[in-house]
Amino acid sequence: MPLLRSCIPSANDPDGPFPLNNLPYGVFSTEDGARRCGTAIGDSILDLTALEAAGLLTAAAQPVLGDDGWNDFMALGPDVWDGYRAKLQAMLAEGADADRLSPYLVPMPLTRMHMPFRVSEYTDFYASRHHAENVGTMFRGKENALPPNWLSIPIGYNGRASSVVVSGTPVRRPRGQVKGPEDDLPRFAPSARFDIELEMGAIVGIPSDGPVSVADADRMIFGYVLLNDWSARDIQAWEYQPLGPFQSKATATTISPWIVTRAALEPFRAPTPPRLRPLLPYLQEPGPMLYNVDLAVTLAPEGHDATTIIRTNYREMYYSAAQQLAHHTSCGCPMRTGDLLGSGTISGPEKGSRGSLLELSWGGTEPVQLDGGQTRTFLQDGDTLTLSGRAVGDGYVVGFGTCTGQVLPAE
Repeated sequence: MPLLRSCIPSANDPDGPFPLNNLPYGVFSTEDGARRCGTAIGDSILDLTALEAAGLLTAAAQPVLGDDGWNDFMALGPDVWDGYRAKLQAMLAEGADADRLSPYLVPMPLTRMHMPFRVSEYTDFYASRHHAENVGTMFRGKENALPPNWLSIPIGYNGRASSVVVSGTPVRRPRGQVKGPEDDLPRFAPSARFDIELEMGAIVGIPSDGPVSVADADRMIFGYVLLNDWSARDIQAWEYQPLGPFQSKATATTISPWIVTRAALEPFRAPTPPRLRPLLPYLQEPGPMLYNVDLAVTLAPEGHDATTIIRTNYREMYYSAAQQLAHHTSCGCPMRTGDLLGSGTISGPEKGSRGSLLELSWGGTEPVQLDGGQTRTFLQDGDTLTLSGRAVGDGYVVGFGTCTGQVLPAE
């Protein structure tokens, strides 16, 4: 599919992240402080809440675009999603009446972004083979890098929906129980091995009451965001056996402010990698379920320029979001509109494509060189981390915006 030309000139920039092909959904405010639902088009945000109130673009008989996000709209299902997107694209297409839309367009620099949806539940996975092998090699040796179940099952854990925050929210270094190799007993201290995890987040639009197939799970997904699963590695090392991460992952999970819809990503579908072990039938995919999305992370020390420390791609995952969602429901677990599924750290085969500092610095033994001469093994106070993502099409780009957070000192 080539670039869809728009009546909004800035949306026709072949390198811009928000062409007519994209139309991601978010929640924004301006000087008046009122939160509205909108879509990014070029260098502006189209106020969809105002269009709904004026009766110019509606999704249902009753208003569904409130001040707290896209949940009510998501619950209407794929037929409504597709019909609304088609009407929106027609309204913004080249040759449409741009003057009619002018009162509803807001320049992006004049806006503040908020959480785009209410997070019902949050689940994080451990589904990149390269990441799992790297971490396993560090702690168990190369021969036992992957747990025995890893090639058969998407491993995950239930996280905290309450600590999911939108891009731009500062993240305070956590305190917790840590026990170093020379400590007889644990002590309560700020995490000295605070880390990031480069992930994608899948957002459930349609609820379910019982098990669903991978194909049905794919249709349940409304869209995707960038996701940084902040991780306190020293707290995690002491607490995670036998039940897994708890406080080490509960500090914050940062997401990008724009939901890139499944429809916008359709041209970029990519297959999962060859299986080293056959999957059970309920996890087998009917077609490509990953996406070709280039991902990057920059690190900027306070007062210094940013250095790109990671470049990878979402297609490196071993399990897709649809497989993760199908597995999540397989025991009968209900899923809700607004559930968020973190992909797990996305790592590639090369060192520069490792999706966390734990891997990049190989457990702190190989410092990462920054452009300004500084090095990092784990995050320091004042560091700003920015995740970005883009899918490159035929003369256009589908962008995710940025997912940014600065580390504040422990309280």
